[in-house]
Amino acid sequence: MNLPTRLIANELEVFETYFKKAVSTNAPMLDRIMRYIVKRKGKQLRPMFVLLSAKLCGTINESTYRAASFVEILHTATLVHDDVVDDANERRGFFSVYALWKTKVSVLIGDFLLAKGLLLSLENNDYRILHILSDAVKKMSEGELLQIEKARTFNIKEEVYYEIIRSKTASLLASACAAGAWSASGDENLTEKLRLFGENVGMAFQLKDDLFDYANNKIGKPTGNDIKEKKMTLPLIYSLNNCTAAERKEIIYIIKNKNNSSIHVKKVAEMVAASGGIKYATDKMNEFYSKAKSILYELPENETRKGLEELVDFVKDRNY
Repeated sequence: MNLPTRLIANELEVFETYFKKAVSTNAPMLDRIMRYIVKRKGKQLRPMFVLLSAKLCGTINESTYRAASFVEILHTATLVHDDVVDDANERRGFFSVYALWKTKVSVLIGDFLLAKGLLLSLENNDYRILHILSDAVKKMSEGELLQIEKARTFNIKEEVYYEIIRSKTASLLASACAAGAWSASGDENLTEKLRLFGENVGMAFQLKDDLFDYANNKIGKPTGNDIKEKKMTLPLIYSLNNCTAAERKEIIYIIKNKNNSSIHVKKVAEMVAASGGIKYATDKMNEFYSKAKSILYELPENETRKGLEELVDFVKDRNY
């Protein structure tokens, strides 16, 4: 499955110039770190959602490019801060900012990026877009704190889990689509429709990530990390609620006391699979994708809508 870059190839090039300008600085150390970050950006899925959402709702314009830049800045800031929280030395196969410049600099870099994003909107009077994306920042913080609060709690309800990922992960993708829609249309109804579309894609995106933890090594991604870190994801939540009392006791014991043992982590993964946790999470993931596409199909059929559908399929079928 390929990314639908053919539809916005020129727009992505323009976005690159906006983004680089938005994070530029005259401070030598900051500039060096920014150049390091820019060179190691990912596939830019979120800016693509901004651009395609805008194109679906109207015409891509300067406000759209600023919104896409703000989304990418915001995403980058959260990754820099996440690496500090998770004590992560790698990001996309390279040293993380945290590994190279440590905690103080990483926190300040994240703060710097947030400030640049805010100023990008304020200096250009993009107040509605600023409101949309500030709401995402608030929700991401709330989701992260709720996850920390519920950490080590093995009786977490499925509804609480959804609340966590809706805030922590889905809110940014929802805001990306909403910001794109607003920048091109100024229509609140369209903006809300695209926000809901993005939220459902974001929910499914996180469930896909949860499932990677139980996948085989063919995907090239370390597995069992969530178990090792005692994170409560949907496959595990379902299994704990549907296995026997003895199995539940064994799973909890391993996660609490043997979570650094590859053999024991593998056993938990096998128990989760045997109890139907992986199938259940997969079914829920597909439900969210179906909801996203149903919302998309309410809009006029054209090449841009098809491109967004392809982008959704790419997210769903990705192997990393």
